[in-house]
Amino acid sequence: MRKINRTHVVGHSADAMFDLVADVEKYPEFLPLCENLKVISRAVEGDKEIVTANMAVGYKAVHEVFLSRVTLERDRQRILVEYLDGPISHLENHWWFEEISATSSRVHFSLEYEFKNIALRLLMGAMFDKAFRKFSEAFEKRAGQVYGAR
Repeated sequence: MRKINRTHVVGHSADAMFDLVADVEKYPEFLPLCENLKVISRAVEGDKEIVTANMAVGYKAVHEVFLSRVTLERDRQRILVEYLDGPISHLENHWWFEEISATSSRVHFSLEYEFKNIALRLLMGAMFDKAFRKFSEAFEKRAGQVYGAR
């Protein structure tokens, strides 16, 4: 199982960063490897919003689609992405946001994943590792574009 953990202090509020990560429809504009994202459904369950989406990823000749469930917990400033179907046997991504001040926050990013078979892991493993390691940086850069550099 591959694991990535990142924590960054950013010059934007926890609410702003939550909104940025929750806006899944914008991912193709800035997220590495993300070619397309289609929301399948949205539902509210208590204090959580549940989004089911297909994300198409690609690199050179390799193109795959991942079906995921995104659980948005605004009150707790947490986002959970759970893999439902595609070329990976397991993928779980956690985001949580800590308010430092009105203009800064600490962003935590955690990701665990495993490919279904060794051939796919050998073919895509290094590329996915590199891209996934850049995910949190891509969101920070996007925050600067959307909210202004700080």
